[in-house]
Amino acid sequence: MHPDVQAVSADPVTLVVMGASGDLARTKIYPSLFSLYCQGLLPPDFSIYGFARSNFDASAFRASIAEKLTCRYAPAESCKDRITEFLARCFYVSGSYNASDSFLDLYAAIRAGSHESERVVFYMAIPPFLFSSVAHAIADAGLVRCGSHDTWPRVVIEKPFGRDRRTSDALSADLAQIFPESQTFRIDHYLGKEVVQNLMVIRFANAIFEPLWNSRFIEKIRISWKEDIGVGQRAGYFDNYGIIRDVIQSHLAQILALSAMERPVSDGARDVGDAKVALLQSIVPPSPEEVTIGQYSTGNVASGTAYRSEPGIAGNSRTATYARIKLRIENDRWRGVPFILSAGKGLNTRMSELRITFKPVAENIFCDQPPCLPGNELVARIQPDEALYLTITSKEPGLNLVLTQTDLNLKYQSMFKTTIPDAYDSLLLDVLQNDRSLFIRKDELDAAWDIFTPVLRDIDESGREPELYPLGWDPDAE
Repeated sequence: MHPDVQAVSADPVTLVVMGASGDLARTKIYPSLFSLYCQGLLPPDFSIYGFARSNFDASAFRASIAEKLTCRYAPAESCKDRITEFLARCFYVSGSYNASDSFLDLYAAIRAGSHESERVVFYMAIPPFLFSSVAHAIADAGLVRCGSHDTWPRVVIEKPFGRDRRTSDALSADLAQIFPESQTFRIDHYLGKEVVQNLMVIRFANAIFEPLWNSRFIEKIRISWKEDIGVGQRAGYFDNYGIIRDVIQSHLAQILALSAMERPVSDGARDVGDAKVALLQSIVPPSPEEVTIGQYSTGNVASGTAYRSEPGIAGNSRTATYARIKLRIENDRWRGVPFILSAGKGLNTRMSELRITFKPVAENIFCDQPPCLPGNELVARIQPDEALYLTITSKEPGLNLVLTQTDLNLKYQSMFKTTIPDAYDSLLLDVLQNDRSLFIRKDELDAAWDIFTPVLRDIDESGREPELYPLGWDPDAE
């Protein structure tokens, strides 16, 4: 999290986007770099080189990028000019990830453009199985140059970081041969979302919350992620990983760590990372009875396709598209409080949220007999329509004493008049400024895998079949 976004270095920087013709690069990385450019948050002398297998020339590639660029931070009358200026800094090299000559071509293009520099960021917008081989290929081609200090060049990799603790360790060790930990940025875009960044502020900058943030007052905490669509074009990738690796071990574990960790010494990257690691290490791996897995079938959505009928998916696939995992934290603050993490595709809606349910008032004078109204809830809605709201019990207007539950709302779109940045805007700026607060350290990754590797091993070794659920199912209705 950058306290001073104006502190942009004047030194030149070169960004190399591997997988530049893919969906992630076109819809997220390039638009966010353009947003930073429009705000004057890129160095004056920057260049962006895309590399991918697609057989584009420079003009066709720039046209494909331009389709996704919007002027969120530039006046409408100058938008076209800003896009033209930005695209003039974007270059493209077509090649194979398996051919050393292709990486030599990339190096030659960078040198020909007089953009050779030690200040290079490599963004791996490619499938995870290519991370290691591409890292070694760019090093062999001379693209990785030793900087004057240990923070350049930099590499950004997207989750999932392995399939379990063993493969994660192997990936980290292999990458470390080229990029040491100080140069490696493991990105989880959920950490760049505004509501997620706000969790620490809500907890530690407001005196009313932290005294209640424990097992004495909190009944349970739920972290939910839902999509109302199936796997679509990501079927091949998803079938190899499943919902636990794809969402729960990454996005939801990070939200859990931020919402449950002890107060860090400071808001610096090292102190926040230490607090997250300590929290994750105190989580007990769940038993098989605390894990529910499911897979969507046909059902409530007329045009839907069952998971096992998706193109490229085997008819007997056991890959989970839904999972619900109950976790327990063995420390003084949280002992006895269930943390319920759930994620699924093909459900009734698209949303993600953190929901903290407080215990009801022990001796409620407004209730003749229990049960009374439920306890208060603090909800952080991450998407869509970012919001924070607190559910409280109050009196309905009128002559009679009638209790009701109402919400105290902080809706981002109505409260804040500034443009809410995309998560990648924030994270890419952090990479350029070497701010690691919102990125995942190796020991943090290890601690998360230590929780979920036993879960995944049990599912795989037991041959456990996921329960089928209809498309459009609402797991919270049961």
